[in-house]
Amino acid sequence: MDNSLHEQYEYARQRLKQKKRLYYHFVFFVLGSIFSLVVNKLLNVYPETHWFLWVITIWSFLFILHFIRVFITDSFMNKNWERTQIDKLIAKQERKIEQLQKDLDQNNN
Repeated sequence: MDNSLHEQYEYARQRLKQKKRLYYHFVFFVLGSIFSLVVNKLLNVYPETHWFLWVITIWSFLFILHFIRVFITDSFMNKNWERTQIDKLIAKQERKIEQLQKDLDQNNN
């Protein structure tokens, strides 16, 4: 297997793992929300406070952050983006080194 094909495979495998974890998180979120509702209302654990709403709200926020990371951030900030950014930074450093070398040569003459 050549290097680029292997990189594509690894990227696809990693993305699949991220999505799978997100789906597990969603199922766990739904079951946890139902469980907290049942505990609060049917089992009468502090029924006067409606604490299950806080649990669901905070968990929803965390799930939304997880969703954004998987489908928005990681989809465009992937390996190709990283390589492009590294190449840009290396080129910038090389230009600075060349400029410093020119300045040093001019000062020595």
